[in-house]
Formats: sequence, structure tokens, C-alpha cells
Amino acid sequence: MSADSRRQEAEALGREAEALLPELTAFRRELHRRPELSMEEVETTRRIREELAREGIRLLPLDLPVGVLAEIDGGEPGPLVALRADIDALPVTEETGLPFASEIPGRMHACGHDFHTAAILGAAKLLHRRAGSFRGRVRLLFQPGEEKGTGAKALIGAGALEGVQAIFGMHNKPDLPVGTIGLREGPLMASVDGFKIRVSGKGGHAAIPDAAIDPIVAASAIVGGLQTAVSRSISPHHSAVLSVCRFQAGTTWNVIPDEAVLDGTIRTFDAEVRSRMPVLLERIAAGIAAGYGAEARVSWFAGIPFVDNDPGAVDIVKTAANRLSLTITKAERSSGGEDFAYYQREVPGGFIWLGTGGTEQWHHPKFTVSEEALAPAAALFALSALEALERLEQEVPPLVQVE
Repeated sequence: MSADSRRQEAEALGREAEALLPELTAFRRELHRRPELSMEEVETTRRIREELAREGIRLLPLDLPVGVLAEIDGGEPGPLVALRADIDALPVTEETGLPFASEIPGRMHACGHDFHTAAILGAAKLLHRRAGSFRGRVRLLFQPGEEKGTGAKALIGAGALEGVQAIFGMHNKPDLPVGTIGLREGPLMASVDGFKIRVSGKGGHAAIPDAAIDPIVAASAIVGGLQTAVSRSISPHHSAVLSVCRFQAGTTWNVIPDEAVLDGTIRTFDAEVRSRMPVLLERIAAGIAAGYGAEARVSWFAGIPFVDNDPGAVDIVKTAANRLSLTITKAERSSGGEDFAYYQREVPGGFIWLGTGGTEQWHHPKFTVSEEALAPAAALFALSALEALERLEQEVPPLVQVE
């Protein structure tokens, strides 16, 4: 395709995306009023299917009660790429005061997944209107259960990635203005693992502590000692966050309990650091507990891996963004988790920040997005899909292959 043709294609996509803005905004607001929690997105699933079917986009079978798969055929045989949106909400009570605020108490789209869904629906409409004019196919993944970290694995298990050669996704970013995207090769969002430490002692009377082994004192020392797992056991050239978020012990004010329980999480962008943490926790907790005559048992809960952006996929989005005259900035890493990472363990993928100019960060009860960002988001993902298909067809440059 010539430079003039590329420019004209980008301009046309931009104009069409702007024309779609009213209906994408209306759809996003509809979802916002009726948020559904992870793996309960029955009505959301129904509405997405209706919108796709009304557009004439082919729905694919999916052996799950929630979530949607669909596909757009370019008209000629070629590669297959995927676009993914997450569709679930959070157990948060909305405090925005918006006229289209959540109508379901205790539930809110406080992370902007309604925005993601509407934006990828817009990209799907733009691509469908070009069916017959490009080589290959674009698969659409409207994924449930991101907040629980279970949806991506469920879709993969149901065959959603079969034949897919590259995948693209986004997260809205309130601290970036509309028209700006954040790109970063390599790790972008952290792995998410959890741990539980049970500290066993010997209960007794609070007034006779010498006859007991106080697990609260031992567990308190473990909380402090765990900080050395990062500060003294991890190279300063790497990073990790360890947080103890729950400390539970005892039932009353004058009885030393038999047990104390600690729960926490560890986040990192480094596979080697991640693999070392269970051993470090076991060593520190057991050693400190033994010094108090107590015993510590560590349970490790491996969660979501870190989002690891393929350089070729990032360059595809960068090329599309430049053609749309969007502002590009270096994406700041986030210690939050994203189960998009599971897709990237299967195929090369690019995950980006999409500027939405909001006032509060994710998961806040007053979280909002600027809906005018829906148009550039739809255009960007449609154009990224087309660029990816062209590169995969020509293999110039090839995407990095997942090992």
C-alpha cells in the first residue's frame, strides 16, 4: 500500500470513528447502568451479541455461559489477529453522580471495562465495513472475569486463540489525556501472586505469657522481617512489591491465641524474582517463628503472570497511532495485574494505555472516563489489526515468536 493510500485509509477510519461516537457512547452508558460482576456477565454478553449480530458480524461458538467470540473475514485468505476487551465490573458502590450511574447497588464499572467493550465494538464495526478489502481475519474476544483473573484462561481453554497469530488489548488510563497512548516494550503490568502464613504457637492467659508461645508477637516480627525479602534479597536492579494486607489473630482481649494468620501479595515484573519469592518467604517466616518458639507454614498462591509486550506488536500499534496523529508517550509500568498476560504466553501480544483523562484512578467510586476517547480508541484498534495482518502476510518485520 502506498503512503498516500495509508494516509487516506487512516483519515477515513478517523472520520468514521467520530461518526460512530454517539452510538458507542450510548452503548457504553447502557453497560455502565447495568454492571455485572466477574463470570456473571449474562446480560452484558447478550447485549454484545445483539450489537454484533445487528452489524452482521459473524458470531463464533463459545462453550462458556458468558463472554463473546466473533470474527470478521477480510475476504481473502490470510493471517488471523485478535482484539480483546474485558467486560466485567467491580463490587463498588458508585459515587459519580452521573445521570447514567450504576442502577445496581454495590456494583460499578469502576475500572472502565464498559469503555473497553464499547471501543472494541467500534473497532469491529469499522473493520466489518471493510470486509472484502483486506487479507486475513480479525477475531474479537469480549472476555469475562478479568477482575478475578480467570476469564482469559477460560477463553483460551475454550479455543479462543486457535489460529491466532497476534493479539492486542488496552486499558484506559485516567492520567493520560484523550488522544494520547502509552506504549512500552517488555513488562508493563506486574505478576500477581498471593501468600498465607499460619503462625502456630501455644495459647494461654494474657497475664501469664511465659506459659504460652505468643503467635501474635512472632507474626508481628515476621511482618517486619518479610520486608527484607525485597530490600536485602533482591538486586536493586530488579523490583518487587511485598505487602501484608491481613493480620488475623485471637478472639478476645485477655487470651493469647494458638494461631495468627497473615495474608499478602507480591508483585514483580521479573520472572526470576517471581520464582525466588516462595523460597525467600518460607526461609524468613520459618526462621523468625523458630526464634520465638513458634512454627510458620507458608502457602503460596501463584496468580497472573506479568504483561510482557512483544516489540513487534508494540511497533504495530505505534505505526497505527502515528498514522492517526495520536500522541505517543512512554507507558509507565503499573503494579496492578491484568490477565491479558495469559494470552501473551500463547501468542505475541501488545497491551497499551489509552488516555481517557479521568479524575480518579481505577477502582475508585468516583472513577470516570472521557467518552470522546472512544473514537480514537476504535480507530486505533481497527488500524492496528489491519497493520498486523499486512505485516504477518509479508513477514516484514516478523513478530517475535512465543517460546
